[in-house]
Amino acid sequence: MKKTTQELFDLMKRTQEFDSYMQNTREERVNLTVSAALEQLLMEKNKNKSKSIEASGLDRTYAYQIFSGVKQPSRDKLLALCLGMEITLEETQTLLKQTGYPVLYPRTERDCAIIHAFLKGLSIVALNELLYEMELPIIS
Repeated sequence: MKKTTQELFDLMKRTQEFDSYMQNTREERVNLTVSAALEQLLMEKNKNKSKSIEASGLDRTYAYQIFSGVKQPSRDKLLALCLGMEITLEETQTLLKQTGYPVLYPRTERDCAIIHAFLKGLSIVALNELLYEMELPIIS
Protein backbone atom coordinates (compact mmCIF):
# COMPACT_ATOMS: atom_id res chain seq x y z
CA MET A 1 0.00 0.00 0.00
CA LYS A 2 1.28 3.46 -0.88
CA LYS A 3 1.70 5.84 2.01
CA THR A 4 1.64 9.60 1.65
CA THR A 5 4.78 11.56 2.40
CA GLN A 6 3.14 12.86 5.57
CA GLU A 7 2.35 9.30 6.68
CA LEU A 8 5.99 8.36 6.15
CA PHE A 9 7.12 11.36 8.22
CA ASP A 10 4.69 10.43 11.01
CA LEU A 11 5.83 6.81 10.98
CA MET A 12 9.46 7.89 11.11
CA LYS A 13 8.75 10.09 14.14
CA ARG A 14 7.09 7.18 15.97
CA THR A 15 9.69 4.54 15.09
CA GLN A 16 12.40 3.90 17.67
CA GLU A 17 14.70 1.83 15.44
CA PHE A 18 15.87 3.40 12.19
CA ASP A 19 16.78 0.01 10.69
CA SER A 20 13.27 -1.25 11.30
CA TYR A 21 11.78 1.87 9.68
CA MET A 22 14.01 1.45 6.63
CA GLN A 23 13.11 -2.21 6.29
CA ASN A 24 9.37 -1.67 6.74
CA THR A 25 9.19 1.19 4.27
CA ARG A 26 11.52 -0.13 1.56
CA GLU A 27 8.65 -0.37 -0.96
CA GLU A 28 7.68 3.25 -0.33
CA ARG A 29 10.96 4.88 -1.33
CA VAL A 30 11.74 6.11 -4.81
CA ASN A 31 15.24 5.70 -6.20
CA LEU A 32 14.95 6.79 -9.80
CA THR A 33 17.77 8.14 -11.89
CA VAL A 34 16.95 11.13 -14.07
CA SER A 35 17.33 9.04 -17.22
CA ALA A 36 15.05 6.27 -15.89
CA ALA A 37 12.44 8.78 -14.75
CA LEU A 38 12.46 10.57 -18.12
CA GLU A 39 12.20 7.30 -20.05
CA GLN A 40 9.33 6.20 -17.80
CA LEU A 41 7.50 9.48 -18.45
CA LEU A 42 8.02 9.17 -22.20
CA MET A 43 6.44 5.72 -22.14
CA GLU A 44 3.58 6.64 -19.81
CA LYS A 45 2.69 9.76 -21.80
CA ASN A 46 3.39 8.15 -25.19
CA LYS A 47 5.73 11.00 -26.13
CA ASN A 48 8.30 11.04 -28.92
CA LYS A 49 11.83 11.52 -27.56
CA SER A 50 13.26 13.41 -30.54
CA LYS A 51 10.25 15.77 -30.75
CA SER A 52 10.43 16.38 -27.00
CA ILE A 53 14.13 17.17 -27.24
CA GLU A 54 13.58 19.53 -30.15
CA ALA A 55 10.79 21.33 -28.26
CA SER A 56 13.02 21.62 -25.16
CA GLY A 57 15.49 23.84 -26.99
CA LEU A 58 18.41 21.82 -25.65
CA ASP A 59 21.34 20.72 -27.77
CA ARG A 60 20.31 17.40 -29.29
CA THR A 61 23.50 15.52 -28.34
CA TYR A 62 23.44 16.83 -24.77
CA ALA A 63 19.76 15.92 -24.35
CA TYR A 64 20.36 12.37 -25.60
CA GLN A 65 23.23 12.09 -23.10
CA ILE A 66 20.77 13.05 -20.35
CA PHE A 67 18.32 10.39 -21.52
CA SER A 68 21.08 7.77 -21.64
CA GLY A 69 22.37 8.67 -18.17
CA VAL A 70 25.75 9.93 -19.38
CA LYS A 71 25.03 13.52 -18.27
CA GLN A 72 23.34 14.70 -15.09
CA PRO A 73 21.29 17.79 -16.00
CA SER A 74 20.91 20.97 -14.03
CA ARG A 75 17.43 21.72 -12.71
CA ASP A 76 16.91 24.18 -15.57
CA LYS A 77 17.82 21.60 -18.23
CA LEU A 78 15.42 19.12 -16.63
CA LEU A 79 12.68 21.76 -16.62
CA ALA A 80 13.37 22.47 -20.30
CA LEU A 81 12.92 18.76 -21.05
CA CYS A 82 9.68 18.70 -19.05
CA LEU A 83 8.37 21.65 -21.06
CA GLY A 84 9.46 19.94 -24.27
CA MET A 85 7.63 16.77 -23.24
CA GLU A 86 4.54 18.87 -22.47
CA ILE A 87 3.97 17.19 -19.13
CA THR A 88 1.86 18.79 -16.42
CA LEU A 89 3.07 20.90 -13.53
CA GLU A 90 2.16 18.07 -11.15
CA GLU A 91 4.15 15.53 -13.18
CA THR A 92 7.08 17.94 -13.26
CA GLN A 93 6.97 18.47 -9.50
CA THR A 94 6.87 14.70 -8.97
CA LEU A 95 9.82 14.20 -11.32
CA LEU A 96 11.82 16.88 -9.50
CA LYS A 97 11.10 15.25 -6.12
CA GLN A 98 11.84 11.72 -7.34
CA THR A 99 15.18 12.73 -8.81
CA GLY A 100 16.38 14.91 -5.93
CA TYR A 101 15.89 18.38 -7.42
CA PRO A 102 14.13 21.24 -5.63
CA VAL A 103 10.47 21.54 -6.62
CA LEU A 104 9.14 24.72 -8.18
CA TYR A 105 8.35 27.15 -5.38
CA PRO A 106 5.64 29.78 -5.99
CA ARG A 107 7.18 32.23 -3.52
CA THR A 108 10.15 32.92 -5.80
CA GLU A 109 9.66 35.19 -8.77
CA ARG A 110 11.50 33.01 -11.30
CA ASP A 111 9.76 29.82 -10.22
CA CYS A 112 6.43 31.68 -10.46
CA ALA A 113 7.14 32.40 -14.12
CA ILE A 114 8.11 28.77 -14.73
CA ILE A 115 4.97 27.52 -12.97
CA HIS A 116 2.93 29.89 -15.14
CA ALA A 117 4.58 28.39 -18.24
CA PHE A 118 3.52 24.88 -17.22
CA LEU A 119 -0.01 25.94 -16.31
CA LYS A 120 -0.51 27.83 -19.58
CA GLY A 121 1.33 25.36 -21.83
CA LEU A 122 4.00 27.85 -22.89
CA SER A 123 6.95 26.75 -24.98
CA ILE A 124 10.52 27.11 -23.75
CA VAL A 125 10.92 30.08 -26.12
CA ALA A 126 7.84 31.82 -24.69
CA LEU A 127 9.03 31.12 -21.14
CA ASN A 128 12.48 32.52 -21.87
CA GLU A 129 10.90 35.65 -23.38
CA LEU A 130 8.84 36.07 -20.21
CA LEU A 131 11.90 35.55 -17.99
CA TYR A 132 13.89 38.03 -20.08
CA GLU A 133 11.12 40.65 -19.82
CA MET A 134 11.11 40.12 -16.05
CA GLU A 135 14.90 40.57 -16.03
CA LEU A 136 15.37 37.06 -14.62
CA PRO A 137 17.83 34.39 -15.79
CA ILE A 138 16.48 32.49 -18.78
CA ILE A 139 16.53 28.70 -19.05
CA SER A 140 19.49 28.09 -21.30
